[in-house]
Amino acid sequence: MNLQPLLDYTFLGLPITHIGIAITIFLTTLFLKNILAAIILKPLKTIAKRTRTKTDDKLISVIEEPLKLTIVLLGAYIATLWLPFTHFDHIVDLFIKSFITFIIFWILYRVVDSFSNLFNFFSSKFGKELNEDIQHFMIKAMRVLIIALGIMAILQEWGINVSAFVASLGLGGLAVALAAKDTVANLFGSLVIFTDRPFKVGDWIETPVVEGNIEEIGIRSTKVRTFAQALVSVPNATIANTPITNWSRMGKRRVKTHLGLTYNTSIEQLKTILEDIRAMLAAHPDVHKETIIVNFDEFESSALSIYLYFFTNTIVTKEYLQVKEDVNFKIMQIVSKNGSQFAFPSQTLYVESLPK
Repeated sequence: MNLQPLLDYTFLGLPITHIGIAITIFLTTLFLKNILAAIILKPLKTIAKRTRTKTDDKLISVIEEPLKLTIVLLGAYIATLWLPFTHFDHIVDLFIKSFITFIIFWILYRVVDSFSNLFNFFSSKFGKELNEDIQHFMIKAMRVLIIALGIMAILQEWGINVSAFVASLGLGGLAVALAAKDTVANLFGSLVIFTDRPFKVGDWIETPVVEGNIEEIGIRSTKVRTFAQALVSVPNATIANTPITNWSRMGKRRVKTHLGLTYNTSIEQLKTILEDIRAMLAAHPDVHKETIIVNFDEFESSALSIYLYFFTNTIVTKEYLQVKEDVNFKIMQIVSKNGSQFAFPSQTLYVESLPK
């Protein structure tokens, strides 16, 4: 059978044999890309396994998929050599350069994902509870930057004036920034919170706008669970520019109060009560021993006022209230044991004479 007429057949001015060879080369690289990539990476993986660090293993995993695409593109380029499109050589070169640029920035994009542990290490400097927020923020910012630079590099390859494009983006960005100034302010507010660390998740804070426990620290806002169990979202710009009292960092919690005893209490009774209260507080396991003040303070209109000032070892509200309650019960026992009573607002009327 004479195949020469078939071999001499042309399609779109190209020999059918060249078209067949080009298709064969492209399909071969397409189907063998995984095998070829494995062959190329095998010695590198062997070396990486012998090292203690995991960085080289991550680098290999980062370049694996781009390497497969590179093999396919290389096959496509070799295939085009069998197709003499003389009028399209310039366009083919542009496509090749664009794909090379794309692969480079794709590798950089994957590096950001694969090396998230570096962001995690960096964000751990700001407190463990904030790691996830900072890590996500930095990864997203790096992704946007890499994508923008990649698009600009590809546009530059095609002869598009990137400088004018960037200038227009600058004007547009200024307009967007003015329109979204609150969002930008919240973004910078979150950075202030991440770096200054005035609080962390779980802390009890008080500000002029809200008081409660920190439940979540986000990029735009901070969520605070109030003691009424309402969830309040405070913009980070607001919370970063207001005074913050972090009660969770007290170390100890203050109790400051006055007791009123009746004027029937004698001096000896009062001295004994004061000594007994001091001894009780000093022996209490949940009362801080350094600062205990119990003194006869002043004469009030209806009571002899005793001033109490001390600290509890706990700062947890529930435990703090339990300590106060226990101390109050013990004070009641001390006052009762010494034959005195608590005073309450009262008036004494003296009647000089009764009407007849």
